[in-house]
Parts: sequence; structure tokens; C-alpha cells
Amino acid sequence: MHPIPTFSTSRLILRAMRSDDWPAYRQLMASERAQFMGGPFPDSVAWGMFCSDHAQWELFGCGALMIDDLATGACIGQVVINAGPLFPEFELGWFVYSEFEGLGYVKEAAAAMLHWAIEVRRLPSLVSYVDAENVRSARLAMRLGAVLDRAAARPAPDDLVYRHYPKASA
Repeated sequence: MHPIPTFSTSRLILRAMRSDDWPAYRQLMASERAQFMGGPFPDSVAWGMFCSDHAQWELFGCGALMIDDLATGACIGQVVINAGPLFPEFELGWFVYSEFEGLGYVKEAAAAMLHWAIEVRRLPSLVSYVDAENVRSARLAMRLGAVLDRAAARPAPDDLVYRHYPKASA
């Protein structure tokens, strides 16, 4: 069994998913905001994704953590390390609910998850699969230090793949 970690940053708590996270997750996945993830999705597909995000912890030792604002307790999004047959490599992914965009929360959460993946989980590298039209996620991947890897395998042929390597001092 792989324990699901909980950790915090100066503004955030990254924690295991709960059933009460479903309504906001469902709403995001049914919206046009899910277009860069292959959506919008019907409830039946979104529910499968929600369950997979959680189940990956038991199956692969990684998965999704919800992002809570430390000051308010509000759930503001998700950061995830995806694994399994749908992903050629371990993938660092993220989303934030619209009302929390542009505040640096996702970068903070993704940097914490990346640190955990490399320092604790000891993954040699991760990738972020980014829809070619998702400029904001591409910029975030680069701000996290990732580099474009045109030779990497990808789940969707048009995705860009940004590779995250451990820092030289790590």
C-alpha cells in the first residue's frame, strides 16, 4: 500500500481527494475549461477520471492531491502525478478552478508536487502533456523549469511534452 501524502506550502495544503470534492470537479470537467484535457466530459467519464485520480495512489504510488487555500480552507484545484496504461511516462498535471486563476496557486502546488516526486518518490523525470493551444499551461511548465521534449511519447499526437528533470543540486 502506498500512503497518500499531505503536505503544505506557505499558502496551500495538498491533500487526499474526498467525496465532497466531486461537485466542483464535475462542474469543471463538464465545462469548456476542460477542452485542453479532452473535454468537456459527461458525468460518467468525469466520474471515472475522478476515481482514477484517487486509485492511482494504491496502484502506482502516485495520483491526485486536491489543493486547499491554507487561509480559507477553500478547495482551489488539483495537482496530480498520473501513471498507468494511458500515460507513456509519469505526468505532472494540474488544474485550478476559474475563480482562483492568476494567483500563482497552481505554480506553487505543482512545484511542491514536483519536489515530492523527485525527492521522496525518486522519479528520475516527469513530463507534462500540454495541449498545443493551452498557452498558459505551456508557460507554467516552463516556469517550473521544464523543457520541450519533441521526441517524447505522448498520449495524444498533437500534445506538447514538457520534461521536468531534477535540479542539478538535488
